Formats: sequence, structure tokens, C-alpha cells
Amino acid sequence: MANSEASPSVVFVVPGNPDQNTGGYRYVRRIAEGLRDIGVDASRRGLSGSFPIPDGRAEASMGSLLAGLADGSRVVLDGLAMGAMPDAVAAHTRRLRIVALVHHPLADETGLPAETRDWLFRAERRALAEVAGVITTSQHTAQRLQAYDVPTHRIRVVEPGADTIAMVTTEGRPRSLPRDTVNLLCVAHLSPRKAQHQLIEALSALQHLPWHCTLAGSTQRDEGYSRQIRDLVKRRGLEQRITLAGELDDEGLEAAYSEADIFVFPSLYEGYGMVIDEALAAGLPVITSDGGALASTGNRPGIQQYRAGDVAQLGRCLAGWLSNPGKLAVAARQAARESRKLRRWETAAREFQDALASLLPDSDPTLFDSHWLTLREPADHRARNRSLMAEVLAWAEREYKTPNTFSGEHAPPLVITDLGTGTGSNARFLVPALTVPQSWVLLDQDEELLSQAAERVKQLDVPLEIRVCQLTARGLAHQMPDDTRLVTASALIDLMSAEWLKALANAVAARNAGVLIALTYDGRFELSPAEADDSWIRDTVNAHQHREKGAGAAMGPDATGYLQAQLAGHGYHVSLAPSPWHLTSQYSDLQVALLEGWQQAVLEQAPDERQRVTHWFDRRLAQAREQRLSIRVDHQDLFARPGPKGVG
Repeated sequence: MANSEASPSVVFVVPGNPDQNTGGYRYVRRIAEGLRDIGVDASRRGLSGSFPIPDGRAEASMGSLLAGLADGSRVVLDGLAMGAMPDAVAAHTRRLRIVALVHHPLADETGLPAETRDWLFRAERRALAEVAGVITTSQHTAQRLQAYDVPTHRIRVVEPGADTIAMVTTEGRPRSLPRDTVNLLCVAHLSPRKAQHQLIEALSALQHLPWHCTLAGSTQRDEGYSRQIRDLVKRRGLEQRITLAGELDDEGLEAAYSEADIFVFPSLYEGYGMVIDEALAAGLPVITSDGGALASTGNRPGIQQYRAGDVAQLGRCLAGWLSNPGKLAVAARQAARESRKLRRWETAAREFQDALASLLPDSDPTLFDSHWLTLREPADHRARNRSLMAEVLAWAEREYKTPNTFSGEHAPPLVITDLGTGTGSNARFLVPALTVPQSWVLLDQDEELLSQAAERVKQLDVPLEIRVCQLTARGLAHQMPDDTRLVTASALIDLMSAEWLKALANAVAARNAGVLIALTYDGRFELSPAEADDSWIRDTVNAHQHREKGAGAAMGPDATGYLQAQLAGHGYHVSLAPSPWHLTSQYSDLQVALLEGWQQAVLEQAPDERQRVTHWFDRRLAQAREQRLSIRVDHQDLFARPGPKGVG
């Protein structure tokens, strides 16, 4: 059912003619059609030139197409188109909202020279670092992208759908006429990775059995290999038994599936293997290799698998069905039953829309990723300054015992307001650290993060209220309860503007409340082993810290000093204390995430220094993953309490 309000449009970009009839192009076409059915304006655009190793025409085509899109457009770049053009992609990532669609990495193509494979790997790794996220068509490819330094939280998996091509029953596929010859079908463009030559070799040893094989797929994508296939067919004397049908349109494919008895797919490697689903949808039993994701895609009833590249084993699988009609009939019934379990393209399209929404959220840029917040929590808790916390605890105990506006023997719980709660890390540290009765109010603009925080903080058995709100300078005073006694935040104020910090000081002073601000970055970090460009990277990161983060020009490392001055102006006693991260090799995952954040900031701040930046971060990320790196990041904790007279 379509949404009542149309979703934002999305442009799919593929190399060449978008209507080509290979698996990857059919995936894009069916997803785009499915998105339109649920109210998304989805279009497909093709690029001219040569791919995946782009020529000048391809680069110009990509640049022209992206330049012609309106600012903020949602764009899905097919990996075959963008993988080897990182600079063309990078030129538009600040203006467009770009996601990559990766069927399988370019360097995994069969038969590439080592030098070309290495070049493609490096280029695609750079390109994937530029985009907002990656959608893959299988879990296998998602795992494969770990080698390309793509964080798991930036990857979504949307497997293909499948539609029934021919009418089948649980008893198997109907046949219009009885015949003695078994028709084999292989659907794939002719290429070394698809390994049609291995199928021909296996069949050449089975000429005593009754079969005919149709190879349906483009002969134009790799004309040299196609000539080799024709020559091999001729040398083996199989011209009358193997038909090279070329690329078929939808009607031709339906006819081919309807006439076939067995589907054979000898591919050495697949990112998913969509034709396996299509063959099952037609009720065909399948013989396939276990190359790449096929090990999972082909692990179903009605399918025989063999080791990728093992021609002898492929021959035995073929002979087993060709020589035993009973076994083939059983497999056909299994395939027919399996066809009823296939997922629909409607489901795939909705999952794709959900993936786009999570990778390209229409929300405030200051929202945080829960994976990052969870990853940093242990380091945050360890870094807290214990001397300052002792001062906070002593103040809290005195505050709780002071009879302000209440009467009687029992004071009410200390009301603590947490700004920018995220997943609740600050509360999870402070609740057990403060020994007085407490009541917490959690404020954040991310409803999903607040929900996670509430579930976790509830386990600490304290009264709790959550409020989803925009923490703007103008509205800050109205969001905090009037009876707040302590205002706290963690890793927040360096993202905020001077206006926001001034509003915070005014709001807490109006309540005569205490203030505890933890883990504010102070502009210093060091890495060991040291490198010459470390100081330049640090200065560039710090310059980026002052850019707009959603609440005006951010104060960055100057935030703590500015807030200290504002609170002092209200008569507050302000204490500062260091709370550095000491990220040894045991924090390698956090190191990688931190470095990736710095890399994005430096590339945005110094786009003309891309090569310099890339070299530095490539080395540092390798050191982090190999657990050969230590990082110290300096923070400051601030605690401020009202002076004797207070300011109300």
C-alpha cells in the first residue's frame, strides 16, 4: 500500500543501458519498480563509457550526471559504475546524499591481472569511504566489505526478490510434449567468472547421454571470451547440442525457462546469484557451484552443489540427473515446492526503502549513531575524573540534605536532567556513583536512542522520565524541569554554539542548579607511534570542530572555557579536571571508528589534500586493526555549583 505522502525521490545510476537483462540490472529495475509502487519517485540513469575500469568518457559521464542533480538528491550508485571512480564520487558527496549498491567487489572478478586487481581494490575502498552507506545484495558481500574498511553500521543487506516465471505445481513443471532430450539452461553473460567453458568441458564428456544446452547471456560484454566459447564448442563437436542464444529479453527468458528441464550455473563467484531464485521460481531443479554467496543461495532443496571450479564434480552432478529420470523428477518436485517460499520483489523494495531511510536519515545532523555511542561507553566511563566525581558526590549529599522548599523528615529525590542522552551512558555511570536518591529526566531529539536509554536506565531502578525534544538555544530553558537540581551532559557541548552555551548557563542559574559536563574534547590528541603529519591532522580536525553541527557554529575545543566563563558570571564556583581517553590496543574497534570520524572531518575540511589525508589514514587504520596503535584523546570534565547566594 502506497504512503499517503510521497517519499523523497531516488536516482539509480548504472553503467551503460539501464535495461540490460543481467542479474544486477534486473535487480535495480525491479527495486525501482517496487519503490514506485510504494510512492517513491525512483528513476534509473545510465552512464556512457567503459566500466569497471573507466575511460575518460565514463568519468565525464559520471561527473556530468551528478553535477546535474539538485542539491540534497538521494542517489544510489551501482558499484560497477562508481567503484573505480572515487574522485568523481568525492566531488559530490557534500552536495548529494549518496549510497553505493554493491553486488560484489570489483577486484573479485575472475581472471584479473594482480596489478589490476590491486588497483581496483584500492580505488573501490576509497570510493566506499566517500559514500554515506552501502547496500549489498547478500550477507556474503557485506562480510566481504570488511576488507574494504566499511564499518558494519554503514552496511545494509537487501536480498533480491523473485517472481514465478512459469506455472508450476508441487508435482513439478508441466510439459507440453514428452521428449527424450533433457534441456539444460544456463543464464549468464559470457565471462570467465561465469565459467561457461567449464560447463562445456563437463558436457563434452557426457555426449553419450541425451541433452541439449542453451547458454543465454550477452556475448558482447567480453567478446574475447565469447570467441573462446564458440571455438571450444566447435572443437568439442558440440555445435548441434549447445546453443549460444545471446542476451534475451523478458519474453525470451520466460520461454527459455519454460522449455528447460535443468538449470545449470557454473559461476566461480557470485555476490548473491539471483538467477538461482529465478530458476526456482520457474520450478527448475538447479546444479550450481558454491562460489562466493552461492554457498548460501544454493543451499536449498532441489539444488545440487559442487565445488567451484571442479569440472569433474560438475560432470558427476549432471550425469546423476541425466542418467536417472527418477532422481531428476524428485529434484523437480522439490524445486516446485521451494518456489512457493521465495520472497517477493515487493518485500525487497520495502526493505530497500528502509535501508535508504536509515543510511540517509531526514533528521538533524547532530543525531548520533548508536553503534558509536555503545562503542565509546567503556572508554568514557574509564576516563571520568574520580577527584571531580568526589566533589560532585559531596555536593549532592549536601544538596539532598538541605531543606529547600520541602518539609518533613524525608527529602525528595534529587532531580537530574541529562541533556543529549543518547543511549544513556551518562546516566548509567552517574546513578550508581551518586549515593543519594535520584530522579532522572532524559532529553534527546532522537526517539530511537531515547528508547534504548530508557530500557537500560530502568534496570538501575530509579524514577525516570524521557522527553523527545529539540535542544535548541531558544527552547532549552523550557525543556528542563523547573525543579532540576543537577544538569548534566556527556560529550556534547563541543558540538554546540556560543549562543547555546550561554542559554545553558542562564537556564541552570535560573534554577540555582549544579552543572556536571563530562568528556568535552579539548583539542589535543596524540598517537603512538608518532608521525610527521600528526599535528597537521590534529589542527585540521580542530578547525572542522568549529563548523556548523546543527546548532550554529560549534565552539569545539573552546566550549569548556566559554561555559566556565558564563557560569562564573552567574556567581558559580567552577572546577575543571582532565578526563583523557587512553586507547590502547584493546580498544582497537573504537580506534578504528574514531579514525574514520577524523578522516571524514579532515576530508571535508581539506578536500584539496585528499592524497595526503588518504596516505595518513590508511597507515593509521592498518595500525589500529593490527593492534599496533595507541591513541590519547584529551577531554575536560566541568563541575559548577552555585555560590553561597545563588542566582535565581
